[in-house]
Amino acid sequence: MSNPLPLEGLRVLELGHIVAGPSAGLLFADLGGDVIKVERPGEGDQARGMPAGNSANFHFLNRNKRSVTIDLKGSREGRELFLRLAKGSDVVIDNFGYGAVEGLGLGYDVLARANPRLIYLALKGFLPGPYEARPFLDELAQMSAGLAFMTGPRGTPMRAGASVVDVGAAAYGVIAVLAALQQRERTGVGQKITAGLYETTVYLVGQWLASFAATGEPSVPMAEMRQGTRMGWGVYQLFTAKDGEQVFIGITSNGHWERFCREFALDDLLADERLDDNGKRVAARGWLPARIAGEMLRYSSAEIAERLERARVPFAPLRRPDQLVDDPHLNAAGQFLDTPLPGGGVAKLPKMPVRSTAYDFRLDRAAPGLGEHTREVLQEFGLTKDDIDALASRRVIG
Repeated sequence: MSNPLPLEGLRVLELGHIVAGPSAGLLFADLGGDVIKVERPGEGDQARGMPAGNSANFHFLNRNKRSVTIDLKGSREGRELFLRLAKGSDVVIDNFGYGAVEGLGLGYDVLARANPRLIYLALKGFLPGPYEARPFLDELAQMSAGLAFMTGPRGTPMRAGASVVDVGAAAYGVIAVLAALQQRERTGVGQKITAGLYETTVYLVGQWLASFAATGEPSVPMAEMRQGTRMGWGVYQLFTAKDGEQVFIGITSNGHWERFCREFALDDLLADERLDDNGKRVAARGWLPARIAGEMLRYSSAEIAERLERARVPFAPLRRPDQLVDDPHLNAAGQFLDTPLPGGGVAKLPKMPVRSTAYDFRLDRAAPGLGEHTREVLQEFGLTKDDIDALASRRVIG
């Protein structure tokens, strides 16, 4: 579909690098916002220069954006130029270190005086408080807020297998910005929003805080919880198939249990009064999973999946991320954007995980080259060719 995207007409300036800031910018860009990525001349986003596997992530997080290079640190003219851009923008994303933007004389207070309608999103390690000046990163947040403790075995804390804190802080920050834009419609005034990596992680482990409040028992790593006990279901775990592949089976209702038993001809289990509700199946964990595991070894993973699909029992094959590019559902649903990579390759990268009846996500621009749109953007803000040439000659812009 070519229908207008919902944020068309919204202008966003992104001071972001690596994951968190670019993730926030990506959400705005995919939803139709004009995201202008402001980068340092000659270097740009640190992700550009990372080894191949990491630098490829730049092309995921920075699609549909434009890149402008301005010297903010060494040039008063560069800072004045950024202020001019901020006057004509709706949102600024600040993903730099604590106090860095303020040290340049471009913090929220300065920008808000120039543009009272501006929404300023600061993506920082911490919300305001005793820790706020500490340098901080995604993995550090996972360690200090309990997520790594819950994910790895005791004594070997392990970060999650994706940058969930950076992406989560960005997503929550963008939600707050969208709410602020709605509020601005009523008040005519912008605001500053801060999203913290640490507090995002605390929010993610909120279920374990609730468990502690209810039981008084200290948290234990999920690796120490027997599969099935983690969410309180009697059958809720991985099983190994005849071909060595693994399939997760989640039986969360009596209907699931009955259909599962009928599909696999487990008449004795279906008739067993010790298993006729979830509480009883939980009590039978000492022997029931082993019995089901033995049954699953009779079938290939494909046969198990086919039977569970037919029986409408929740299941999931265990997969690596790289296997997802061939997933029939994702491909049939058009959930990938074919994205050009440097050197001529094409990556199948995911769209936002939502679907609208009014529009579809699309790739309007591949991730920009460093400073690719500097002249184009500055002309839109009223600078002439001679103005831009003069700034370039003084190395204010790249």
